[in-house]
Amino acid sequence: MSDNLLRTPLYDLHLELGGKMVPFAGFEMPVQYPLGVKKEHLQTRDSAGLFDVSHMGQVKLVGKNAAKALETLVPVDIMDLPVGKQKYAFFTNDAGGIMDDLMVANYGDHLYVVVNAACKAQDIAHMRANLGDDVSIEVLDDRALIAIQGPKAATAMARIQPALQSMVFMDTQLIDIDGALCYVSRSGYTGEDGYEISIPNADAERLVKLFLAQPEIEAIGLGARDSLRLESGLCLYGHDIDTTTTPLEASLIWAISKNRRADGERAGGFPGAEVILSQITNKDWTRKRVGLLGEGRAPVREGAELFNEAGDKIGVVTSGTFGPTIGKPVAMGYVETAYSTLETKIYAEVRGKKLAMIVSRAPFIEQRYFRG
Repeated sequence: MSDNLLRTPLYDLHLELGGKMVPFAGFEMPVQYPLGVKKEHLQTRDSAGLFDVSHMGQVKLVGKNAAKALETLVPVDIMDLPVGKQKYAFFTNDAGGIMDDLMVANYGDHLYVVVNAACKAQDIAHMRANLGDDVSIEVLDDRALIAIQGPKAATAMARIQPALQSMVFMDTQLIDIDGALCYVSRSGYTGEDGYEISIPNADAERLVKLFLAQPEIEAIGLGARDSLRLESGLCLYGHDIDTTTTPLEASLIWAISKNRRADGERAGGFPGAEVILSQITNKDWTRKRVGLLGEGRAPVREGAELFNEAGDKIGVVTSGTFGPTIGKPVAMGYVETAYSTLETKIYAEVRGKKLAMIVSRAPFIEQRYFRG
């Protein structure tokens, strides 16, 4: 493997656990363990799984105007985000396209931001260039980040730190876990209940071994992380959303805060606002991200072209796999808006064959976030 790939603080542990390492976003990351992708997927749905996501970017924004400054870059209400809460957001460009999606948490005296690994350098540069001199931007490259996901995650983690059990979806706190001060949010990227935990590098391997010692939890690789998030209808940046897709095309209108829309008290004021607010008002976008369920068994992968009954090309698949939980091929893609109605039958071309798919709701499974 290339010498210039980065390694997370858990690299040696992945090898010890039998992880199959692959290049991903500039890092050597485990795509699977001996359990295998399908069993790892089902383990997370049935019990709990632990994921190393230390390749993501973790950033601390300090300054009394940090929330106001960040609002100039996202179409999301950050100024009213309560202390101890986290919110999904995205950076937009001047054309209304999505530069990256991110999580923002309010810790009172600072904001804690998690950005995607592949966009980390550009996002940090973007914030440095635009947040102003009175906002301090601290890159937390001395911390690992792990996710513990699944219906038994809370039971397992409560044995180690009982206070975690009282958190609800999108709660955050800075808390001691077995002697290490950790950023914890009750959230994740699988559609299941669970936590994302930022741990000082020096404590990462010790804590992860403690977590894996719980009978409910197994180590899970990137392969199952992808199939889990896809069944849950969650976008992967660079595939389902990118700089050429607006939030409206991406079916992410729910994430645009009401007070940042045209009739809101802090309307606009973010890059691409004119484009995005016009699309909301006029409903004039021409393509839409949809969920797609296969009628057969063959998975339909990213890049497969989509056609209508007459054989006209109407779109493209952006993510696709076989969904182990539902036992069917699942995919997401963009289609012309005329074909975005639920239950519309369209066709994906796979190796010269046209496979029937049904436009469906995404998530394809019931999301089980713990809301109290």
